[in-house]
Amino acid sequence: MDAQPNNPLHGVTLEKILTELEAQYGFEELARRIRIRCFTHDPSVASSLKFLRKTPWARTKVEALYVQGKARS
Repeated sequence: MDAQPNNPLHGVTLEKILTELEAQYGFEELARRIRIRCFTHDPSVASSLKFLRKTPWARTKVEALYVQGKARS
């Protein structure tokens, strides 16, 4: 039995979240929606992952955008 059946992020890696968001919105739109430097200055999935893993408040915002997008689809 799944330990977190109501958690939409359960089993989803940060890399998967970021890759899907980048494919859906692109870095320009991500930067507009979430004002963090890793999306505005020379953005890449690798550099963004590095930043988000060290910055809990930014990761929370990215995860919230992902969950919001999943709720709409």
